[in-house]
Amino acid sequence: MFDIGFWELVLISVVGLVVLGPERLPVAIRTVSQWIGAARNMANSVKDELAQELKIQELQANLKKAEQMGMKDIAPELQESVDELKKVASDVQRPYADKNEQPSATTSNKQE
Repeated sequence: MFDIGFWELVLISVVGLVVLGPERLPVAIRTVSQWIGAARNMANSVKDELAQELKIQELQANLKKAEQMGMKDIAPELQESVDELKKVASDVQRPYADKNEQPSATTSNKQE
């Protein structure tokens, strides 16, 4: 990530020791390492989200290809993508379908 050599680190440590002193230097090092850890976690999170979005876009592109081909004679990987998209779509729609069915049953009971 950064091109920092051994001697640069030694120089930074000596300057930090002179400026901060031996009492505050360990606390400063801990704070900086926590910031670096938080930045790494955030970068990994963004990277994971981007990878997930790219996979979703790839699946959508595969579905469009399959629709254009009329869902006939499609490659096995496209068929897998179509099946996966259908499964995900049914999982997403299922909670909404359940909610729509419940109010209609209660309204029919009230009308009777």
